[in-house]
This record gives sequence, structure tokens and C-alpha cells, in this order.
Amino acid sequence: MAMFKNAPVRPQQYQRFERATPAWFQDAKLGIFVHWGPYSVPAWGEPIGALGTIDEEEWFRHNPYAEWYYNTIRIEGSPAGRHHQEVYGGADYDTFLDLWKAESFDADAVMDLVAATGARYFVPTTKHHDGVTLWDAPGTGDRNTVRRGPGRDLIGEFRAAAERRGIRFGVYYSGGLDWHFTQTPPITRHIDDALRPRDKAYADYAFDHVADLIEKYRPEVLWGDIEYPDAGKPEGDKSLVELFRRFYAARPEGVANDRWGETHWDFRTSEYEQGRDGEGDGAWENCRGVGFSFGHNRLEDESNSLSGAGAVRHFLDVVSRGGNLLLNIGLTASGEVTPLQRRTLEDLGAWNRANEEAVFGSRPLAADLARPSDEPWVRWTRTGQTAHAFVDAPAGTRVTLDADGDALDLAAATAAAGATAETADGALVVTPGERDLAGPVRVDVPLR
Repeated sequence: MAMFKNAPVRPQQYQRFERATPAWFQDAKLGIFVHWGPYSVPAWGEPIGALGTIDEEEWFRHNPYAEWYYNTIRIEGSPAGRHHQEVYGGADYDTFLDLWKAESFDADAVMDLVAATGARYFVPTTKHHDGVTLWDAPGTGDRNTVRRGPGRDLIGEFRAAAERRGIRFGVYYSGGLDWHFTQTPPITRHIDDALRPRDKAYADYAFDHVADLIEKYRPEVLWGDIEYPDAGKPEGDKSLVELFRRFYAARPEGVANDRWGETHWDFRTSEYEQGRDGEGDGAWENCRGVGFSFGHNRLEDESNSLSGAGAVRHFLDVVSRGGNLLLNIGLTASGEVTPLQRRTLEDLGAWNRANEEAVFGSRPLAADLARPSDEPWVRWTRTGQTAHAFVDAPAGTRVTLDADGDALDLAAATAAAGATAETADGALVVTPGERDLAGPVRVDVPLR
């Protein structure tokens, strides 16, 4: 599959969709992801670390992704399985669908927070691997949020709230896994072909879902996950080829990610530290949660979550290398953003408002003009004929930037609030001061 794969190959039947990635997506820089489902009721996963840094067997047995609760509790001897037995008596997973009420959910309140971050697009989960859909999806019977649990079309509410704020709307859909539709053993080591549904029945089921999402909600981002059933990949009436045709007919400027199998993509994706080799010259997006989970996780706290300053640094690192960040929040079962995640997003938004023109719509600065650094922490972007340096160091620390004085007019550099800039021995020296905003300080340097 194309997800996390180096040099994927686009099959002939999908080559018709290949084109330059629309500029709006490469200018957008920031999207907000939301994972929400019955797993938000137990909200439990061991926060052991970031994807891509932990051995696969250890990862699945102690999965920090709370949204994988359905899988993790079925792994023999797993801590999640013991927790599920002790707290819920080993109850059937669908018990959580009925306990999930979303009684405090206000799509406009969530979208106000999204808009305050500066995010240009928004992507909620419509069906995760547990198979529960957040709209009245065809063929799901009563196993969706309209018929049970919240009793509401949550995707429709999100869509309307995003539209009111001018935020582009996308949909996440798990085509690669559905633990309810196809009763497969738990995943313990690797997602191989034997553990994902590949047959015609599931391909038709997934087709009907995605076609319905395209028709009802007109998303501008089509965000698949894990894979797509193999039986639906060849060209035909109920095929992934037909889904992409419908998507681009409805949204000519729409974009699709690379997790629909090795078929078609407008941009590559990485997740935490996994798939970083795909962060290349073309359009790409890194996704991660504020903590180590995407779904709400009761076990997460400040020690394993991004602070506001940490979120800004991660965002700038991604943007400086030419990517977008899709930053996730996990709503509680009642439908609220946790105070910890709210603080992180509010701090990120405050920093973005003060530095918007140097980040959104920017492009990476050529490495022959200036170089990033981790100690001290420095990143660069470029807008038009201006280079922007972002420096994170303790107040009073003199940081000499590694920049080409022949290409950049170092003497004309200007520092934003919270820093000073001066030249010394032909080099640009930035000194951060005390500052109100969480995150690096900025210096603008004209190109000659």
C-alpha cells in the first residue's frame, strides 16, 4: 500500500487523476483533525510513546491509541484487556455506542476553537476501524450515531459549522479496516492482508459510504486510512476509480491523501515519526495528536502531551520543510475539548495570529540561503522576497544565525516583539527576550 511506502507506483487506471496539488492546500499549512467515536467512552490507552519509535509487537499490545481500544482489548494478556474486564466486566464493545451521548456537543463551539488556531481545513472521522459511522451511512442499520448513542448526524453538524466559518471541510474514512463488518483476529504485529477485509462485499459497502459522503457533504479533503479493499480497486461501477471520479467532479480543487492503497494521491502523509521518508519535495502532511493518542485518552496529561510552545515548534518544523500539519484533538464522550488540549490549541492560535504572514502561504527557504539548527533551535520560511527566521532560546541568549550574508540583507533584519536583531562580525545575531506568546521569536530578513 502507498501509506508510508517509498516511491509508490500509480496504476494505469488511476493516472488520469494525477495533477499538480492545488495551491490552496500547499498554502493552508494547518488543519485540525478530530477523532470521535464510542472509544471516547472508555477513553483508555497506555501513553507509551510516539508511533514510529516503538517495536510493533510492543506497540499493539500496549497501544497508546485510545481509538484502537476495540482491537487492544482482544489481545490476550494486554493491559487494556485487563482494564476492560475489571472496569466494564468484559462488556461487548457496542455497549459504548449506547453509552456515548454527546450531550454537551456544540459543533459551533468546537469550530470556533478550530478557527482560532488559524487552521484552514478541518477533518473529522466519519468511520474509524470500529465500523461505527457518525452519520446515517447506508447499510449500517442502527449502528451509527443517528440511530443510536448521540442520535445525531454529527458529520452534518461539523460540516455546517465549518462552512459558516469559511473553513474547508474534509472527511476521514477507514476503508482499510472494519472490525465489525469483517470479524478478523486482533492485530498484534503488523497489518497484513489476512487482517484487513479485501472482498467484494466489503468493497461495495465502503463504496456506498464514501459515495454518500461525497454527495451529502461535498468534502474538499478525502482522507482515507490504512488501505482500501482490493476488490474495489479495478475499474468498474462500484470502484475506487469511480469514487475519485465523483470526488473531483464535485470538487475540482479537492485533494486526496495516500492511504487508499497504492492507487492515487494528491499528497503523502506521515504520522508522528512513521512515514517520515515520504516527506519529500511534493505535497505532504504530518498528522499527530496533542498527546500520543488521537482518540480522547484519560491517561494523558502534560507529561506526554504537546504544550502550546511544543505545538508551535512542531508546526514550524513541518512548515519549514514544506509540509502541512494536521493536528488532532480527541473529543470527550460528552463532546467537549479537554482543558489540556484547549490550552495547546489556544496558545498555537495566539502565536499564529501574531505571525500569520510569515507562515501561512509560505514556502521553505533554500538551504543555500540559511540553515536550520536544533541547538539552538532555529527554523526558516520564505514569503516573496523575505526570509523569516524562528528562534527558540531562553531570554537573553545570543543566537548567531547560519545565513548567507551575500544573499540576505542581514543588516536590514527586523525582529518582532520579544526579540532583538543585530549584526556582529558580518553575522546576524538574534537575542530573544521575555515574551507573552508561547513559542519561538521571529526575525524577518530581506533577500537581496
